[in-house]
Amino acid sequence: MFETVEQHFKEVAPAADFCSLRLVSELRESVQVRQGVLQPVSTGRDAGAMITVLDQGGMGYAATSDLSRNGLAQAVKQAMAWAERSRGKSVIDFTRVVVPVPQGEYVSPVERPWSEMPLTAKIDLLKAECEKLKTDDRIVDWSAYLVHTGTDQLYLTMDGGRVMQRFSFIVPGIGVTANEGSETVSRNFGGFDLGRQGGMEVLDRIEFTKQSETLTREVLELLTAPNCPSGTMDVLLESNQMYLQIHESIGHPLELDRILGDERNYAGTTFVTMDMLGSYQYGSELLNITFDPTISEEFATYAFDDDGVKAKKEYIIRNGILERALGGATSQARAGKPGVANSRACSWNRQPIDRMANLNLEPGDSTMDEMVGAIEAGVYMKRNNSWSIDDSRNKFQFGCEYGRVIKNGEFGEVVKKPNYKGISATFWRNLRMVGDRDTFEVLGTPNCGKGEPNQAVRVGHATPAAVFAGVDVFGGA
Repeated sequence: MFETVEQHFKEVAPAADFCSLRLVSELRESVQVRQGVLQPVSTGRDAGAMITVLDQGGMGYAATSDLSRNGLAQAVKQAMAWAERSRGKSVIDFTRVVVPVPQGEYVSPVERPWSEMPLTAKIDLLKAECEKLKTDDRIVDWSAYLVHTGTDQLYLTMDGGRVMQRFSFIVPGIGVTANEGSETVSRNFGGFDLGRQGGMEVLDRIEFTKQSETLTREVLELLTAPNCPSGTMDVLLESNQMYLQIHESIGHPLELDRILGDERNYAGTTFVTMDMLGSYQYGSELLNITFDPTISEEFATYAFDDDGVKAKKEYIIRNGILERALGGATSQARAGKPGVANSRACSWNRQPIDRMANLNLEPGDSTMDEMVGAIEAGVYMKRNNSWSIDDSRNKFQFGCEYGRVIKNGEFGEVVKKPNYKGISATFWRNLRMVGDRDTFEVLGTPNCGKGEPNQAVRVGHATPAAVFAGVDVFGGA
């Protein structure tokens, strides 16, 4: 199919300033066992192409699942028509957009391909993990699942650009819920926070088969635990909570199209303004945030973005100072500011827009013991279970599944329903300690939403644990 489509594109490419084709073929499979019972196995295949045209300052695009020569020719005709209609009527003159002629490839690192493990073996694995979770009559729901997506993507330009990228994404998950009287609590591992690239070897690296004992013990602890105390105190956030803190209060506010005014009707604005770039103190000197497409197993690692721009590691925030925003080629031309290679689309039938990719907090030099030991009064929190942030991505509130009191530098009792709130513009300035490599974890979410029509994309966040001072903490919500 790829060779045929490539030949068709050469034949139908128009007489325009620029034309590209982005072909995406995706195969997704989901397997879940709940309460020992296999749920319906889901398999889906999708394929199509997006044509993008830049011509005389206008831009147009058209998508099609008809990959025949005639289907692509019709898409080219539609894209050319839209480029003509948009000429002189857009917020940007598209002649200012630098379009590369990329050459390259990328392949996810896979040691044990998903397809080589029989479906029956996957089911047996999940049944075995499910069986470990039902250890007490108070456990009322339990499940284990695996989701795999294989994506092949070809990007072509009319002047000879060619990029082939092959991705293997895996999302494992285990969940358990317990109830006693009017109290219901849950503990989860993986799922929306632990997507990675790779094959079945990912399960070994995250110790998938060793999580059930911890989850069942902790969910039963939470049933009888007191609510988290309230007050202003230090907070130690585990990496599986830090990833969402980074995502919501750094990633989304720094999307360049959002800073330029897009997204207002759908996902809100941002407190960040153009004049902050290069000078704004976003956090303490310990805050070092990078756009990093170099960690091979991270969810949004790639060699080129969906506009054919080569991806490389860039500092977004260095020593607490905001250096650049998350903007692809179009937004960079529009703003006259540097950005990163993060113009991305969720599939063949959506246009690329500014998206987070791998947005990471660089490790510090504090061990977990040192971070706990430095806290006189505080709470340790892990694994997000609720989040809310205002439409300028500034004021936020997060809740976690599991907490422990820290007093005089030592862990104390387990507490349930730990919550904290803050303001992005000041919260990161209270970053007091950043964990070392031993606390650093590669995480990722499969369903970050943005855009109209909506696009859900994979986003990676690798981060250590961290300590924040003077946080407004409360429990019981």
